[in-house]
Amino acid sequence: MYIANTYRRIPIIIERGEGIWIYDTLGNKYLDTFSGIGVLSFGHCDEIINNAIREKISKFTHISNFFVDNDALFVAEKLVKETKKDGSVFFANSGAEANEAALKAVKKNKKGLIISFEGNFHGRTLGALSITGFPAIRKQFEPLLDNIVFLPFNDPTTLKTFLEKNGHKVSAIFVESIHGSGGLDVVNKEVINVINHYKNIYNYIIVADEVQAGLGRTGKFYSYQHFNLEADIITVAKSLGGGLPLAATIFTGKYKTIFLPGEHGSTFAPNPVALAAGKTVLQRITKDFLKEVEQKGVYLKKQLLKLKENFGVIKEIKGLGLMIGIVIESKKIDNIIEIGLREKILLNIVKGNTIRLLPPLDITIFEIDELLSRLKKVLSQL
Repeated sequence: MYIANTYRRIPIIIERGEGIWIYDTLGNKYLDTFSGIGVLSFGHCDEIINNAIREKISKFTHISNFFVDNDALFVAEKLVKETKKDGSVFFANSGAEANEAALKAVKKNKKGLIISFEGNFHGRTLGALSITGFPAIRKQFEPLLDNIVFLPFNDPTTLKTFLEKNGHKVSAIFVESIHGSGGLDVVNKEVINVINHYKNIYNYIIVADEVQAGLGRTGKFYSYQHFNLEADIITVAKSLGGGLPLAATIFTGKYKTIFLPGEHGSTFAPNPVALAAGKTVLQRITKDFLKEVEQKGVYLKKQLLKLKENFGVIKEIKGLGLMIGIVIESKKIDNIIEIGLREKILLNIVKGNTIRLLPPLDITIFEIDELLSRLKKVLSQL
């Protein structure tokens, strides 16, 4: 095969997708818990998104950043207004690129220490990797950016002690309110209170990475809104383009004009076709829709906790909304993907032993029950 061996791929050949289902070339039908790793908020082949894509393609597929697409105006306005602040948007193609833009803004604003947390994932480009709290994927590419400090996740005492001693040197803190690749841990409010408190003293930038947890996935438009984090810069991607590459860095308040013409850019972003798809995604993330996501997340988590009572291999249930982690006893995890394939459910494992569930946000209760039924069959074989 001529494709770089950078992923442990699942041994099926996909023919098509529809909603929560994936069909392979052998005629098998699998329940998909990946949603493209959180990309497909409305499942596979959503007709509203597909129609928007077809319509835009019939007009143009690329126009360059010397022109403004009307869909870009809509998407940018929606992203900014949901922060409840004034702001501006830089469009990119991926979460890593969105975080690179945030890093450049931080560097321009103030040279100093950048705090990230163990288990944070911000991307694999050199800058984004520098603030990603996974030593195993950083080590072989060092030296990376300097002046990066990794602190324990959910340890307010260590954070407070560090800021009391070094706060005047800190230029930014990167926060992933719910760890995606890091195992679905949820930040505690004590940590957020410390971050907010010392920001008022030392005036550092708070960057909220919403690449996976944002855009309705947790029942709030942005996941940091659960915790009242005083974010200055927000990064989003994954589900923004409705399945097509699209990302954004949202600069709020006094950072709205942080970049001048020529200081940052992208050839392909924002792609007009991705913008058309993204517009339909954002139009559907309403208050009522978010309430439904929250309710379905509560239902899913409640049912998983019942499974935990019956299956000793489940150690913990984590996450918020429809971003859920099921921690499995490590020695039982080895064959879980293969067992899932036999039971026609596609499972994603992060942090070594955590099943990450990222179903479509419009999943029905009936479909959640089907997911649980198939998961139960998998667990019974561990």
